[in-house]
Amino acid sequence: MSPSTDPVAAISQRLDTFVAAMRKSTADLGAEAALLVDAGATALIGGKRLRGRFCIAGYRAVAEAGGGSAPLTDDVVAAAAALEIFHAAALVHDDVIDNSDTRRGRPAAHRSLEASHVRSGWVGDAAAFGRSGAILLGDLLVAWSDDLFEEGLAAASTRRSRAARAEYATMRRDVTIGQFLDIAEESAFRTEADVRHAERALRVASYKSARYSVQQPLAIGAALAGAEAPQRDALAAFGHPLGMAFQLRDDVLGVFGDEAQTGKPSGDDLREGKRTVLIAFARERLDAPARRDLDALLGDPGLDAGQIAGLQRTIMETGALDRVEALIVDYARSAESVLSDADLGHDALGELRDLARAATVRTT
Repeated sequence: MSPSTDPVAAISQRLDTFVAAMRKSTADLGAEAALLVDAGATALIGGKRLRGRFCIAGYRAVAEAGGGSAPLTDDVVAAAAALEIFHAAALVHDDVIDNSDTRRGRPAAHRSLEASHVRSGWVGDAAAFGRSGAILLGDLLVAWSDDLFEEGLAAASTRRSRAARAEYATMRRDVTIGQFLDIAEESAFRTEADVRHAERALRVASYKSARYSVQQPLAIGAALAGAEAPQRDALAAFGHPLGMAFQLRDDVLGVFGDEAQTGKPSGDDLREGKRTVLIAFARERLDAPARRDLDALLGDPGLDAGQIAGLQRTIMETGALDRVEALIVDYARSAESVLSDADLGHDALGELRDLARAATVRTT
């Protein structure tokens, strides 16, 4: 089957085909293996497919630079779908790390596996089973992403496949380090001067999200199209600031987002103790007693609606929310400024601008 011309449809078709193959390959392993595979399939449901769409946009931006249109080939669609599987793996592990109960309006993977343990009448600690199962599910999804990525590269030239592999490897290393920096900051912030908190939070945003969500997907797609150095540089100069704007929007939604739209409880980042730029900016404007009060509440999983509202009010009154919104605009403008002189396909530039808006002007 040839890939659909619509990126989201093409990615979804490829994921469906791949999951069906994974089900078939494990069909003889019993109900327990089916439980894990089913959990993997569920983890791939929903989402905006932004990483896959950026991958395809990077491919088109280079492939259409000489004019005309570039049909979607299996290697780029497989790479885009593999990125979505890798993203699902990161979310599964992230929910275990953060002890989150929900994801995209459904029980988080570890909670779903915990519930399966209870329904099945198995012995032992159901919660521990759910956490262990989710760690292994995340590992399985990483393996699936590698499998699909390599499957797609079978049709690519040696030079292009080598370049794409290098970009994919960079992405995996960066986001893993970024995730560790994120959890480390929740403990290390007390050892750093207050004036450095925003800088350190931006470092986390860069490695945990900006590179992995936007910059590297663009680079992977561009590599599959045979990008030259000026094209790679232009896409990186566009992708990184846009990725920063994307993560800062995520930080705002993590504190002020509507649960009905985000699929996560309002203020969840406050309960999880995320040391985001929002928090760093707020702390800069608070006196020492108020700063101590904020630090005492941040990271308390039992925060009630009143306490969440109080923290939200503090963040707004310090001007932190306005400062982050201004930073989002600045990053988005920086990304946009690169496109006018880039040697990239005209139609693809419009697609990149549309994706930039989707990444930064959103409620989910």
